[in-house]
Amino acid sequence: MGLFTMPSLGADMEAGTLTEWLVGPGDRVRRGDIVAVVETQKGAIEIEIFEEGTVERLEAEIGQTLPVGAPLARIRGAGEATEPEAAPGTEVVAPEPAAPETPEPQPQRPAARGLAASPAARVLAAERGIALATVTGTGPGGAILLADVERAQAVAQEAPDPRAGMRKAIASAMAKSKREIPHYYLAHRIDLQASTDWLSAQNAARPPEDRLLMGALIARAVARAAALVPAVNGHYGEEGFRPAAAVHLGLAVALRGGGLIAPAIRDAHLLKLDAMMAAMRDLVARARSGRLRSSELTEGTITLSSLGETGVEVMAGIIYPPQVALVGFGAPRPKPMVHEGVVTIRQSVTATLAADHRVSDGRIGARFLLEIDRHLQHPEEP
Repeated sequence: MGLFTMPSLGADMEAGTLTEWLVGPGDRVRRGDIVAVVETQKGAIEIEIFEEGTVERLEAEIGQTLPVGAPLARIRGAGEATEPEAAPGTEVVAPEPAAPETPEPQPQRPAARGLAASPAARVLAAERGIALATVTGTGPGGAILLADVERAQAVAQEAPDPRAGMRKAIASAMAKSKREIPHYYLAHRIDLQASTDWLSAQNAARPPEDRLLMGALIARAVARAAALVPAVNGHYGEEGFRPAAAVHLGLAVALRGGGLIAPAIRDAHLLKLDAMMAAMRDLVARARSGRLRSSELTEGTITLSSLGETGVEVMAGIIYPPQVALVGFGAPRPKPMVHEGVVTIRQSVTATLAADHRVSDGRIGARFLLEIDRHLQHPEEP
């Protein structure tokens, strides 16, 4: 009888709140099925199961906040017998049914009416973006007054920031990473002109919804380079470093309202450019709407953090354990560069590697950055 437990969804997670069961006792489950939804500091996460069998019993109730490792359900494997409800020879005595209760008459609800509010209260609520339905009125007949709207706004401003817990958890995980992982850093400036020109030509013939972004080219280059340099791609645990057989590329996503999350694109090294672009769009949209899968938060083997078109030129990241490397890209900028023996203005970007010195060194890290550079010089590769 297998025990399905609250998964760890990252180094910064200690507990989660069960918000939805998608299976019940007697349901068949297979590896990869989504069986529950858990609310964490990263949002609502769809929890997958990684064994096959039948749900024997649910051990947790909706609304419970449970630590990592707490039992969620018992799964009966193929060929296993169901758990006995009572020990052999034990007599089960059913309780006598209780006498039916006569339901008390419920007061009839008044018909719905429009919200009564003073003109000044309506104006202020509209200016501050406050829904009148959320305001308790203290005027005659429950009418909403100006003071009621001001009070509602003050209460909202005093409410705790929903992202404060996430920022605290991220800070704790990153502080632990810097204490325990011997980071080393390398930076390399990459000529992006070939990729920029190729993208412009490609997008000229595409409708807006199918156009490619530089971020997809960078993600593909990082994933393919990581596949060639296994010392930057994998996990470091109690038994040391375990290189990964595939590149599951973590993508750092800034959430609206604050906070950061890095879900993974599975088998990113195998994706062609259009598939990479589609995967990135899908992942970012679901991360910001709070509908990620648990595997996307736990299976990343290396992380990419890009500041996009409007960021600063250089960033130095912190490794997200148990991974052993993080690649950061600043914003692309036109810079003087030597091309074919001539100094000219060309689009360029600075890539920075943060890597774990227990696993790799500067020579290996430099090879990785140069592989990224090589891929970006040939954007036409399939």
